[in-house]
Amino acid sequence: MPLFALNSDLIFPPVNLAEPDGLLAFGGDLSMERLLLAYRSGIFPWYEGRNILWWCPDPRFVLFPRELKVSKSMQQTIKKNTFTFKVNTAFREVINNCKTITRKDQESTWISDDVKNAYSRLHELGYAHSAEAWLNGELLGGLYGIRMGKVFFGESMFSKISNASKYAFISYVRLLQSEGVELIDCQVYTEHLESLGARMIPRYEFVCRLEELVKE
Repeated sequence: MPLFALNSDLIFPPVNLAEPDGLLAFGGDLSMERLLLAYRSGIFPWYEGRNILWWCPDPRFVLFPRELKVSKSMQQTIKKNTFTFKVNTAFREVINNCKTITRKDQESTWISDDVKNAYSRLHELGYAHSAEAWLNGELLGGLYGIRMGKVFFGESMFSKISNASKYAFISYVRLLQSEGVELIDCQVYTEHLESLGARMIPRYEFVCRLEELVKE
């Protein structure tokens, strides 16, 4: 299938025209309007060098909050109140840690300065959110993403010590469920999130759920 080149027009091709690996288009920009349109359509950006690539994989890796799995060891960590859970108190610090943290088998991050600035703007407008794990006044783990309607689109997470990001994630999923969120987009497979209950669903099912759960 052809790879679509985006211009200044605020439009994406149908997601069923994506490549087998989920790559749909390249180019465009990271304006608020384009990013929100992308998420509503089931599309998310990744950078490759200076190029913005837009993806919509099939199948899609998601978590239904009611299916969250918490191991016995994590239940003990939570009961001990090892960490303090906070939301939206250090968004820029969270995204900067996601940008700079060293990851296994990954030489660099896709989070550029343009990405950091774009999502920080979305945070200021109430769309992008951070979930944070603190210990003794220090931010040691967390995640950020986009919330629209009853969907949270996870983007990236980091952890400086064992269980910090997992604690932030579990705490945030529980909070989102209490606030009526029914679907968490995890984008692509990771063993870490699978252990927490995430699973694959067909892309068409994911897009149909977005139409129902995401509101302007």
